[in-house]
This record gives sequence, structure tokens and C-alpha cells, in this order.
Amino acid sequence: MKLGVNIDHIATLRNARAGDFPSPLYAAFTVLEAGAFNVTCHLREDRRHIKESDIRLISEQTKRLNLEMAANDEIISIALDVIPRSITLVPEKRQELTTEGGLNVALDIEKYKIINNKFRSKDINVSAFIEPEELQIEAAKKADFNFIEIHTGKYAQYLDPYKRQEELAKIKKAAEFALSAGLSVNAGHGLNYENTGDIAEIEGIYELNIGYSIVAHAIFAGLNNAVKEMLEILKAAELIKYCR
Repeated sequence: MKLGVNIDHIATLRNARAGDFPSPLYAAFTVLEAGAFNVTCHLREDRRHIKESDIRLISEQTKRLNLEMAANDEIISIALDVIPRSITLVPEKRQELTTEGGLNVALDIEKYKIINNKFRSKDINVSAFIEPEELQIEAAKKADFNFIEIHTGKYAQYLDPYKRQEELAKIKKAAEFALSAGLSVNAGHGLNYENTGDIAEIEGIYELNIGYSIVAHAIFAGLNNAVKEMLEILKAAELIKYCR
């Protein structure tokens, strides 16, 4: 299982003083050197953290950018020019603190199919960030997505162990269904050092995208160590799967 590290909040810290430090590009190199597979950045319409110059530098110099973005004409145009390694389409609301739910692909399959054809003409893999629901998985397949990324936010927010296990079961079922439909599966949102293990044990998930918890832990442990500690959780989950 691969680890994608979202470095948006490195840019949040930089922007707090309107300077150029800490550098998201330096953070990108650091997480990759620590063993991350991808660097994930969300270029939001309001540019609250990552900026266009960041994604251009990271994509050009690392070749490992996973660009999170809304299906917005301006951002699509930028992405087609930057040509990141992969793209994850997400819903976006201006006032939200973070992404609040999955993309409703089923609402407009043809719209996403047209967008995906543009990206795939540039050999960019495209993922839909969706809820663990068969309706949305089927829609993602019809819209020609390569991947889905299952939204784990509900699982992560539940403190009740029974509700958490119910949501975990939904995620497992969704991953199985997506794989049977011929889609590759990623997952992410709200994952941290306590709740990632159970998700990492799910068969068939290719990559987990984790950001805020790693960047927050890096304040105390250092970014390199924070990434390595998360990778150890993924390795332990792989060992558990192997021993079953």
C-alpha cells in the first residue's frame, strides 16, 4: 500500500506571514525522501493555502504530484497545462474548513466523462473522491475514472466504536465492489496515527492520502519522522493481511 502525503498545511503556515517559508517544495522533497509515493496538494479556487506556483514547481521538480481539485474550468485549464502525475476530483465549498463529503458523480456523469477524457488525453490518471456507495462507484466507472478515492471522513469522525465499525464495513464493501468493477481504489480523509491501521488492512486499497495529522505531528517529531511513522503503520497492516 502506498502513502500520499498532503502538504497543504505547510502552505497554510507559510501564508500566515505572507512569505516564502516554510517551502511546500522543500516539504515535497522531504516527504518523498521519507518514503511517500505521492505529494498531494489541493489547489482551491480561493487559494487559501496551495498556490498555482506551488503546484507548478512540485509537479515539474518531483514528477510525483497528485493534484486535488474541483471540476472548475479555471483549475481544469491549469491542470492541463501543469500535467500532474494524477488528479483527484473533489467537491469544494468556499466556506468549508476542509472537504466535507464525496463528489456526486451520479448527478452528472456526462460532465465528468468529458473532463476525464481531457485529462486522459494527457495520460493523467484521474480519481473521483466519493462516498463508499455503489451508486457513486457505478457512476465513476461510467464517467471513465481510473480510480476512486473512498471518503473515510465519516469513519474517522465517529467516536462510537459500533458506528465506526459499521462505516468500516461500508468502506470494505465499497472497495470490493469498485475492484470488481475494474476501478483502482485509494482512500483518505481524517486519517491519523490511531485510526489508519484498520483502513490499511482493507484488501485492494492502493494508496492512502493523509495530510493534516502528519503535518501536525511533524511539529513535534519532524516531517521526515512523521512520514516514516505513518509508513510503519501501513507496513504493520500489510503484515497482518499477509498472516491471515
